[in-house]
Amino acid sequence: MRRIVIALITALALPLTAAAPAHAAGPADAYADLLVKKVKGANVEEHLRAFQAIATANGGNRAAGTTGYDASRDYVTDRLRRAGYKVTLDAVEFVESWTENSPPALTETAPRRRAYVPKQDFFAFEPSPAGDVTAQVQGVDLTLPPAATPSSTSGCEASDFDGFVAGRIALVQRGTCAFSQKVRNAGAAGAAAIIVFNEGQEGRTEAEQLDIGEWRAGIPMVYADFAVGERLAGTEDATVRLTVDATVALGTDHNVIAESRTGDPRNVVMLGAHLDSVPAGPGINDNGSGSAAILEVAEEMARFPVENRVRFSFWAAEELGLLGSDQYVASLPQTERDRIRLYLNFDMVASPNFAYKLYDGDNSDDTGASAGPPGSARIEEQFETFYGSRDLPTVGTDFDGRSDYGPFIAVGIPAGGIFTGAEGVKTAAEARLFGGTAGTAYDACYHQACDTIGNVNRTALDVNSDAIADSAARFAFDLRSIPRRTAPVQGGGGS
Repeated sequence: MRRIVIALITALALPLTAAAPAHAAGPADAYADLLVKKVKGANVEEHLRAFQAIATANGGNRAAGTTGYDASRDYVTDRLRRAGYKVTLDAVEFVESWTENSPPALTETAPRRRAYVPKQDFFAFEPSPAGDVTAQVQGVDLTLPPAATPSSTSGCEASDFDGFVAGRIALVQRGTCAFSQKVRNAGAAGAAAIIVFNEGQEGRTEAEQLDIGEWRAGIPMVYADFAVGERLAGTEDATVRLTVDATVALGTDHNVIAESRTGDPRNVVMLGAHLDSVPAGPGINDNGSGSAAILEVAEEMARFPVENRVRFSFWAAEELGLLGSDQYVASLPQTERDRIRLYLNFDMVASPNFAYKLYDGDNSDDTGASAGPPGSARIEEQFETFYGSRDLPTVGTDFDGRSDYGPFIAVGIPAGGIFTGAEGVKTAAEARLFGGTAGTAYDACYHQACDTIGNVNRTALDVNSDAIADSAARFAFDLRSIPRRTAPVQGGGGS
């Protein structure tokens, strides 16, 4: 099969030989040059116009749980099936509504009795499941007194719960990872409920009402003032009664998963982009741009055989907390995770005031989040090579847990991809590199109604679509530079 693929790709690429860049030297290069030539910015824009039309016809958005998302899902599914892919609709649960029927209660019952004031000392996390638990409190990797700057990792790792007694109430400190991550780890450790308290630095002492988008641990969960947590942590054998009276109604959306019919199924190259918007607007840059780009790459790639299996994923409910990708990865047995050799993520690839940002696989910037799993640095290098071939600069961007690479790197799957910026502000140095306006947001319409078809930079969209095609083609043909995994890596991103 490999010889047939090589021969076919080489033959198809012959007309491009005269225009091939100097680095082209083998079948993977020929395939990449061919696919980049076939992928057209105009076709990507056609998909964006379709997403805009869907939003316009469905209340102005394509958010999870809406007819706009359903129509987006159906559009992508139809295009992929017509292209010849094996397409699966993968069910994703999300919170459709949450109703707090009565105020929560938090009362110390031993060794002394003390009742805390709801909506003042503590709040039920939205969307906390209902529950009425009386149990001893157990602190989890607390930093007391708090550090001068936010740095607590309390509850961020499964190992933080080593020695935790199942059935107790977990007392966890706010810090450097997502609240949802702490809740999931507590539930997995057998906690009957969880109290998260604020970390304790200036500006991080009072609790507030927060929607963390997490309910799957199935335990009542509250967010308390630092003073409450400090008191409970300092009270030997503290026992509390924690009550949440709420109703959680769940809905179902679907990821769209499309897999090539050729290629080695033991070696899967996976690309992904979230398909949903926020309720405020149509989400054409965030993230119609990423979805449209990988859809165009998929349609063109379907015309040619591949050496490794290629899987395209269009995630549901990313805007509700990466639910589509998180539930997908969680559902995979270890044998299936090991078949995924790498994951490439594309979220907002056409910001109006763009910068070409590549996920920092090797932490060469030496700031923020750590490096990705082994192989991530090679993915970043591959993208850098493409932009370098066009004399285009790039900068790094952290694996900060804000997009769908998060669940993949959390289980040790190497990842990379492209991002052009969201609500962050472009620096003067970036303006010198990429043009645009320093001191203003990369996307001033981020998560707003004005994220329409007029909110994309067509140059960035076209260049990044080519970059996606280039790396997808190379890895679809050659994975020798990506190490095989021997064990999953525990942990994950978030902030």
